[in-house]
Amino acid sequence: MKISASTKGLIISLLTVISAFGIYFLFLAKKNSFLVDNPTENTFYFKINDGKEAIIAAGQNVTVDLNKGKNQIKVFDANKKLLYDSAFVVNKVRGLLNIAHQDYYVNEQFYGYNLNKDSLIAARKATEIDGKNYVNTPKRFNKLYTDDFYYNVDEDYDKVVKNVQKVESRSKIFRKQDFLNYYKEYYKF
Repeated sequence: MKISASTKGLIISLLTVISAFGIYFLFLAKKNSFLVDNPTENTFYFKINDGKEAIIAAGQNVTVDLNKGKNQIKVFDANKKLLYDSAFVVNKVRGLLNIAHQDYYVNEQFYGYNLNKDSLIAARKATEIDGKNYVNTPKRFNKLYTDDFYYNVDEDYDKVVKNVQKVESRSKIFRKQDFLNYYKEYYKF
């Protein structure tokens, strides 16, 4: 059976499209996840939605499964003494559980060509952290749960601008010390 030129072209184009989607989903697609983070020197045990007990050591984060809507968490200290039993609501596809109620900062970074970063930053207010002002209005967060960001603590900002037509921004949540280190390196004041 002989295949016509148009059929060959159709097969090649279909294989190209399938390959492109495969490359995207394997290497380029952003993974959505929920993290439990512990920036302290303490070890905690926790149970989400009365499931299996998990442990999180000092300085670690753990990926967990959460349901959209209302969820429950029980947090225990290193001696397995109940610290608190709390509920939170999940609205998005990624989030952070701050079981130690430490300070985190959500920072917004702008992308685009012909971007005047200085004018964007100058138009925003400063945030005071440990008696020093930090520009670009980083938002402080220390509650149990947030999903008000794009990049989680275990992810980095994009290195490449994806949309060359307009200026856009992405927000990232940082542990306090990680934010201070990022700020010092990125803004270079």
